[in-house]
Amino acid sequence: MFINTGGRTDTVQYYTAWLLQRFAEGYVLTRNPLFPHKVTRYTLTPESVDGVLFCSKNYTPILPYIQDIAGRFNIYCYYTITAYGKDMEPGVPSIDESMETLEALAGLVGKQRVAWRYDPVLLTGQYTIALHLDTFARMAERLTPYVDRCIFSFVEMYAKLRHNMPELMPLSLAEMDTLARGLGSIAVRHGLHLQTCGTNADYRQYGIHPSACMTLEMMGRANNVHFRPRKHKGMRQGCHCMESRDIGAYDTCPNGCRYCYANRNPRRAQENYRQHDPHSPLLLGQLHSGDVVQQGVQKALVREEPRGR
Repeated sequence: MFINTGGRTDTVQYYTAWLLQRFAEGYVLTRNPLFPHKVTRYTLTPESVDGVLFCSKNYTPILPYIQDIAGRFNIYCYYTITAYGKDMEPGVPSIDESMETLEALAGLVGKQRVAWRYDPVLLTGQYTIALHLDTFARMAERLTPYVDRCIFSFVEMYAKLRHNMPELMPLSLAEMDTLARGLGSIAVRHGLHLQTCGTNADYRQYGIHPSACMTLEMMGRANNVHFRPRKHKGMRQGCHCMESRDIGAYDTCPNGCRYCYANRNPRRAQENYRQHDPHSPLLLGQLHSGDVVQQGVQKALVREEPRGR
């Protein structure tokens, strides 16, 4: 069983102290977002967890501890760095700061455990196709030596996104093809493994690999471990990744990214962040009298002995 720390919030950037406490105590609780009184308990030990997935826009808070975590668990780190500025991502460091931190992260855990995410790709009057391609080229030239691969996806037009970003321009198939062709050409030029995320679209003619942000083969190769083959069910439509269990909570990321799907309301996320207790087994709040806590199913994948890490 794999633990995901970054699907619902940026745990690394804002809740590293809580995450370290959970690892130290060896368990975590997570509330079901659809049925709030249902709480799942997961054991957080190397014997019960096959790997830990991180996804963040700022790894600075966890850098002093990441080697210790990697020494106990199989890990893989996704670092999201986009072309957007503070108008779009208020709480995210600048591109140059982010690239410097990614380089430091790769130096600590190895490039085979680091993927650069360039997503979501969206268009506005300011963020044009030309701007994306120029920025991506600059970033690819610097980051390619430090990453296992780059993953990109096109924005999904959720109803709340159309409300939060009226300037957002729907991407046509022709525009997506133009972007894919340009991104692919840049990746090929730099020797960067580029792949899509969450889509069944085929851009292999541009040197872009099909979707699957995380597979057993990727996790195994990154950590020098062999896992038993298993069918990848995916996490949503168009996703071909292996299953993982998210321990975060929605409406808790203060980054304020305008395209964010995990926050219904930025003000609510800020308030929840202020109320966070790093000593609670839940990322958000405490257990209540009506809560039902159940141990999560943690069926470890049979794997061979590591070949030396």
